[in-house]
Amino acid sequence: MADRDRISPWWSAARHADIRPFLDARSAITRTVRAWFTEQGFVEVETGILQVSPGNETHLHAPRTELFGSNGSRVTRYLRTSPEFACKKLLAAGEAKIFEFAKVFRDRERGDLHLPEFTMLEWYRAGSAYDAIMADTIVVIAHAAQATGVGPFCFRGRSCDPFAEPELLTVAAAFERFAGVDLLATVESGEGDRAALASAAAGRVRLSEDDTWSDIFSKLLVEHIEPNLGQGRLTVLFEYPAPEAALARTMPSDPRVAERFEVYACGVELANGFGELTDAAEQRRRFALAMDEKARRYGERYPLDEEFLAAVGAMPEASGVALGFDRLVMLASGALRVDQVIWTPPAGER
Repeated sequence: MADRDRISPWWSAARHADIRPFLDARSAITRTVRAWFTEQGFVEVETGILQVSPGNETHLHAPRTELFGSNGSRVTRYLRTSPEFACKKLLAAGEAKIFEFAKVFRDRERGDLHLPEFTMLEWYRAGSAYDAIMADTIVVIAHAAQATGVGPFCFRGRSCDPFAEPELLTVAAAFERFAGVDLLATVESGEGDRAALASAAAGRVRLSEDDTWSDIFSKLLVEHIEPNLGQGRLTVLFEYPAPEAALARTMPSDPRVAERFEVYACGVELANGFGELTDAAEQRRRFALAMDEKARRYGERYPLDEEFLAAVGAMPEASGVALGFDRLVMLASGALRVDQVIWTPPAGER
């Protein structure tokens, strides 16, 4: 490799100086957001990184390690993909309003918007409907923009005013508007009709024979929906279909949809929130199905955290959200990639 093609190490003074303004912005945003949570009566928590289970979603992958006991015994532990399990245990313990700047880990993820180690800002409100968490999310994003004075967010040719009234858009309305698909016509009794969605998606996305309903949903979302979200103003995409409920409860008024939302700016997903499921049996059923699918696709499954499932049944009604803090800093600082807004890159990353 010629000298001109070599990338200097991240700790070189010149390279560090290039990103130092973004790091200063990160510090300013952290101070501002932390102060807002404190003013709102939230308690900042620190939960463990090593977990019995890193999370039980089909397409999430976590690094693992082995711990040795004093008697030589070995146990497998995982680096968490989210602090969610631990935070919900704290809700069951009686905490009412908590937040955490959490280091989390996801394998098989690299790119301008993805790193294997990153910071997730999560917070939870006991006794609150999920629209309260939606409102929190909009305020936190606006505070980040205010901390840097960035003005409109700009990314890949798109712009978004973080101070404008956000667009509220149901997932069903988004699929109808941007993909011409009647999504809820393919959902019945909380389950997705794969054949019906495949028929509706034909010619819009490339389909494979082993695509599930969720696979087709994701392809339509990524190719037709997400690029149109958060343009000009933030978009709150809400009422996810029941097959994509994850850890959210379904809506009593319409079991085809769940109390789940995501917030987008410039086509970038910033946050994912739930009206939290408190039915432990239903949560176990969803996890089991997800791990069966993970085993089919990837030849592995993660264990269930039995303490977490017990805590789900003991939790109060609550809502919570996970916000990609590095992505927010990237947009609010004018950076082009998330690796420009972290102080040190993960091992092996440049």
